[in-house]
Amino acid sequence: MARLGAFCFPGTGHINPMTALARRLVQRGHSVVIFGIADTEERVRAAGIEFHRIGEKDYPLGTLRALDERLGTLKGLATFKFTVERVKNTARMILRDGPDAVRKTGVEALLVDEADMGGSVAEYLGLPFVSIAMFPPLTEDDRIPPFCFPWGVGRGPFSKLRNRLGMRLLYHVAQPIFALLNAQRKAWGLAPLKRSTEMLSKVAQIAQLPEVLEFEVNPRQPRLHYAGPFVDAGQRPVVEFPWDKLDGRPLVYASLGTLQNGSEAIFRTIAEACAGLDAQLVISLGGGLDPARLGTLVGDPLVVRYAPQLEIVKRAAAVITHAGLNTVLESLAEGVPLVMLPLGNDQPGVAARVAAKHAGIIVSRQRLKTTKLRTAVRAVLEEPRYRAAAGALKEAIARVDGLAVAADVIENALQISASQRQPGVEAVVNRTTA
Repeated sequence: MARLGAFCFPGTGHINPMTALARRLVQRGHSVVIFGIADTEERVRAAGIEFHRIGEKDYPLGTLRALDERLGTLKGLATFKFTVERVKNTARMILRDGPDAVRKTGVEALLVDEADMGGSVAEYLGLPFVSIAMFPPLTEDDRIPPFCFPWGVGRGPFSKLRNRLGMRLLYHVAQPIFALLNAQRKAWGLAPLKRSTEMLSKVAQIAQLPEVLEFEVNPRQPRLHYAGPFVDAGQRPVVEFPWDKLDGRPLVYASLGTLQNGSEAIFRTIAEACAGLDAQLVISLGGGLDPARLGTLVGDPLVVRYAPQLEIVKRAAAVITHAGLNTVLESLAEGVPLVMLPLGNDQPGVAARVAAKHAGIIVSRQRLKTTKLRTAVRAVLEEPRYRAAAGALKEAIARVDGLAVAADVIENALQISASQRQPGVEAVVNRTTA
């Protein structure tokens, strides 16, 4: 049994999988505390996981919503630059508050989101840590493009050169983060970091991405472990939904996630594209917009602020998504083909992997027109090859318990063992929230 701490980027697409992993480790008898800002505390504690607040002056309650609303208005490179600035500010907070938080909570090892800078805190304190990738993992393999580019895998010299140049561009854009990080590392007496991959754990890197969805290259990096979806339905908050309004037609579920969901134009285009199809469209706004603001949309789709996504995708015939990894994995775990509208960050790389497996169609934001989107939606609904490919991925994903794989790797890498008695999470909820 071990006492573990976790640093996690404060976004739903990171908090949900990290709390799912924490719950699985708690079930194995370990204790886990997640370090985070005020806006993430309620969600973490509701999942039954211990929480330690940091960054109270930098991130008072309500800050996260304002940042997410700003992100929702951006696209392309502007999205990535804004994310870099956001990661830099989060890094400043973690490097300042992290060491004291870790000391106060008495953790023995750390789990560090790859979008986070907690690895340097671990190194400074002399603690082992494991890197957790909530997006396609950072690698030094020049056959695989950096996660934020929409390229496929390539083995030829041109593809490898393009990937190396892409990584250099990625590092250049992220330079403000490295400048901040290396200034603190110098103050701590640690060697500077020159590449993103140098931030990663030297003992284990765990990717939520299933190996079946990764580009096909061999050999793999030895410390990189592909797991599978970090999903625990018990951690999700209850979401009210008008189930009685589903009319029995094939269901098309559309969601742009909880971050980049502020574009009225995209939601209107989705509605127009699905109007006239023999399907019922359900749009989840992810909290980014008020349904009343959209008014009556073409085709009269069912529009809700939030949807119980795990339950909805079980009924869906197709999913329209921004290609965030969590929505993609939750859809493919049910064998549902995708139409992907990547908006930025890791989404182009996730979409490229799905398209390479023939389980979905990419429609770029630059080419987003009603007719083009309608053609893509009709194709995944009517052409059997897309559902067959998604079904094959469903079977492969189902054969691997991603949370079990991750927990095994963590225990082996950190040389810790599970308790013989594995209490249920409900018992831990009572202890940590009492």
